[in-house]
Amino acid sequence: MAAVAAVLLSACTSAAPVLTPPPVARPIAVPVTGLERVIGKDARNLVGLFGDADQDVRELGSRRLQFSGPICILDAYLYPPAKGKEPLVTYVDARQPDGRDIDRASCVAALTRRPEAR
Repeated sequence: MAAVAAVLLSACTSAAPVLTPPPVARPIAVPVTGLERVIGKDARNLVGLFGDADQDVRELGSRRLQFSGPICILDAYLYPPAKGKEPLVTYVDARQPDGRDIDRASCVAALTRRPEAR
C-alpha cells in the first residue's frame, strides 16, 4: 500500500501543472443598423443632426444628451474613448413620450425631421 501511494505521489509531483490562460473577453456586437448617424459621433454632430439638446447632463466624465420630439425622446450617452479625447456616443436609448418603448432607429429618423433639426 505504501508503495502504491509513493508511486501516485511521485507522479503528481514530477509533472508540472498545465496552466491555461483565461479566455479573452470579446465585446458583443450590438446591431446598430439605422443608428450609424449617431453611434460614434460627438456632441457637435448630434446638435448638427437634431438641433440643440433638450437636456445636457454631465457627470463623472460622461455626458447624456436628450432630444425630444412629438414622437419620441432619445437619450444619447457619450463617453471619451481615451483620456483627454472627445466623448463619443456609445449607446442610445429611445422611448415614446408616454414611456413606452420605440425602435431607436425610428426615433433617430423622426428627430431629424423636428423643427429644431438643421
